[in-house]
Amino acid sequence: MIAVTGASGQLGRLVIQALLGTVPANQVVAIVRDVSKAEDLRASGVQVRQGDYSQPATLATALQGVKKVLLVSSSEIGQRLEQHKNVVQAAKNAGVELIAYTSILHADTSPLLLAQEHIATEQLIRDSGLSFVFLRNAWYIENYFSAVGTALQTGKVFGAAGDGKFSAASRADFAAAAAEALTGHDQGSKIYELAGDQAFTLAELAATLAELSGKPVVYVNYAETEYQDLLVSFGLPEGFAHILAQSDTGAAQGGLYDGSGQLSKLIQRPTATLRSVLQAHLATV
Repeated sequence: MIAVTGASGQLGRLVIQALLGTVPANQVVAIVRDVSKAEDLRASGVQVRQGDYSQPATLATALQGVKKVLLVSSSEIGQRLEQHKNVVQAAKNAGVELIAYTSILHADTSPLLLAQEHIATEQLIRDSGLSFVFLRNAWYIENYFSAVGTALQTGKVFGAAGDGKFSAASRADFAAAAAEALTGHDQGSKIYELAGDQAFTLAELAATLAELSGKPVVYVNYAETEYQDLLVSFGLPEGFAHILAQSDTGAAQGGLYDGSGQLSKLIQRPTATLRSVLQAHLATV
């Protein structure tokens, strides 16, 4: 059996869908914190099991009989390492044969603060002795959906990345890669640097929005602290605003760029383009 943690989340659901293309539904386990949010998965024939990263006893039960597991990284920044430790220990105790983990692009050399918990989790998994696959994901293009409305209203995309390039891809692309890693042969001790085929700057993001919407949109670059203050003024918590602003300056240093094409090779097709993903999104707003 193959299990996916965080299976009711946006990435987890897409991984489940990708797995169902080749794996019988009764051999797929969706591990979720709240089973009431996964009735659609249960209806598709998938086994739905309750498992909370912060409650080790639930993880022990959820992973019984599982051979491979995808650990989708926790969204709770600052608490991730302890939560991931609980999953890894439960996987080891349950006799899991392979653990795949959604890390961050170039985690071991990344200038992004976000990388710290990821590289610590990678080391935790190495130390566990479990066979592993590290899926070092770049940014999701969907990360920018929240900025689209503001951009179309104000005519501005805000950031602190300068001319830094983002090798972003769609969430579905990364989900397909995870499914391939979980079902492929000889995946032990593999590290994939997963990124989109066509990198873009935030100025190019603004230009693409302008083209698709027919409205003037330009990129406005800030210093990191100024961008952080702007995000706080938009209502973001200060700690999260700091992480986002520092991620942009990390991108300016090349932290979110990769030109190796490993993602498209793994999923055996080109990755989605910025234009196609934004166009589909704009059709829904």
